[in-house]
Amino acid sequence: MQGMYDDNQILIPPSFIAIHSDARGRLGLPVAELRVRYELCEDLAQQLVEQAGQLYHGGARSEEGVLLGMHAGLASADSGLAGPEARWVVQRLAELLQWPCPLLAP
Repeated sequence: MQGMYDDNQILIPPSFIAIHSDARGRLGLPVAELRVRYELCEDLAQQLVEQAGQLYHGGARSEEGVLLGMHAGLASADSGLAGPEARWVVQRLAELLQWPCPLLAP
């Protein structure tokens, strides 16, 4: 399932495919739904960049603290994300900010 794409040419990274695959690599949801979930998570990570920077520069004690706080919010039942998706969003956010990603609870 290298990159998963079709005529809309959205490439889904293997790290995201993995969170929706079983041990044999089979997807647990249709490809169209996987694409929607990926777009949601990627957009969310992109949107959180500015907020994370503001929190950090506004007095947060550490990059790790900002990311852990974001993860706590995203991992809540109200966020609409599955636990692995919340972790993926925070890992992607850390990547976008070029911050080290803390160990995130499952």
